[in-house]
Formats: sequence, structure tokens, C-alpha cells
Amino acid sequence: MTQQSKALIVGGSSGIGYAVAETLLKKDIDVDIVGKNTHKLDAAVDALSELGNAHGLPADISDAEALGKLIASLKQSTDHYKYLVNAAGYFNPKPFLEHADDDYDVYMKINRGLFFISQTIANNMLANGGGSIVNIGSMWAHQAVKATPSSAYSMAKAALHALTQHLAMELADHNIRVNAVAPAVVKTPIYEEFIPREDLHNVLATFDAFHPIGRTGTASDVAHTIAHLLSNKSAWVTGAVWNIDGGVMAGRN
Repeated sequence: MTQQSKALIVGGSSGIGYAVAETLLKKDIDVDIVGKNTHKLDAAVDALSELGNAHGLPADISDAEALGKLIASLKQSTDHYKYLVNAAGYFNPKPFLEHADDDYDVYMKINRGLFFISQTIANNMLANGGGSIVNIGSMWAHQAVKATPSSAYSMAKAALHALTQHLAMELADHNIRVNAVAPAVVKTPIYEEFIPREDLHNVLATFDAFHPIGRTGTASDVAHTIAHLLSNKSAWVTGAVWNIDGGVMAGRN
């Protein structure tokens, strides 16, 4: 019997990662989602399980010990992870001159986690005939926005874009494609770090006109593109960073 291939979504308990999980489950692809908040993770798995086979892996990937345990578990798994989506993220704008060590470190620790999870899953893919990886980068890695000063965040996302291209080159011989998406403003809970939940809709609506297409994005806008990049429909695409940004990088309104 052919083994069922799976998707691993790091940061899949909310936002874009959760929307990707929904999209893949509807395509009859099993998903494992990694999340650091066990309450949110359990709730996400309960909801996703109504669509298909979903499983949660609790881990704070910015914590070295938790990351080590997750990677050890992934290495022992007999599953074939054909798809990997690196969706874990953190966003808390702060002026460059006010950044402290901890503000900087939180972004770099997440990237370290994504780096070594990707290495582990790439080895799994290599042993099972290949696969596809999509990293979630950011428009902020391409373009500074004065209203949301994000030097450390943008530095981390630019690193993910660079990692995407390097892995695409190194892993192509192993039938592993690696791409990234660079969203602009998308309605997700990531903004709740610095915007009260009850104000989130109205605050994000002020960014509608920032996008030439006339609105901020939704998690499903990005998820559908990620699913396309994961699939064989984009079999000749690797090393790409696709702007999913409502036209922001094309120009300004």
C-alpha cells in the first residue's frame, strides 16, 4: 500500500498557516500543525479534524529545548512529509532606535527554528522521493513602511527569502522545490500583539487604500497561492518569492 503523504505546517494553529491547513485538508492531504499555544492548537485541530486527518504537534520553536524535542520526534516519524509550510511568525513594530536585545532575538530564534525544522523535513523528503517547501516571507522584506517600523522583523523575513533561494539551488537535485510568498497586510491574529482585538478590523481597514487592488488581504488569499506552489501545478517553479500583496510592490495608490 502506498504511504499517505502529509503536510507539516509550522505555525498552523491560526492565521495563514491555519488557512493553508484548511485548504490542504479539502484536497485530501493529511496535515500536522505545529503551535506553541496548546489551547489554540487543540482548538485548531478539533476544527480542522472536521475536514480531514489533522494532528497537532505542540512546540515553541523559538525555545531551543522544545525545538530539539520536536526535531527528535520528526526524525523518528515514519510519515512522508511531502509538503512543508513555514508559517510561524511574530510581528510587533518598534522603532529601530528603541529595539532591545529581546526584541531582536525573538525574530532570530524563530528563524533558527524554521531553519532546522526545514533541514529535518528536507531529509525526510529526500528519503521519500522529494517534496515541496513554501516559506512565508513578507512584503516588509522588500519595502520599508514608515507607519510600521519593522527593522528586525524585516531583516528576519529577508533572511527567509534568501534561504528560499539557497535551498532551491541545493535541493533541486533531490526533487525538492522551495519557494516563498511575500504578503502585504493580511487580516490575521498576528496584529493582536500590538492592536486590541476589538479594534483590529477598523485599524486594518485603514490600510485598504495602501493596496492598489483596494483592500487588505485575507488568510485564504495567501493560502490558495501557497497550495498552488506546493502542488505539481507549479512543478517548474523553484527559488521564487511571489508577492501576494494586492499590488503594493507594483506601485502605490
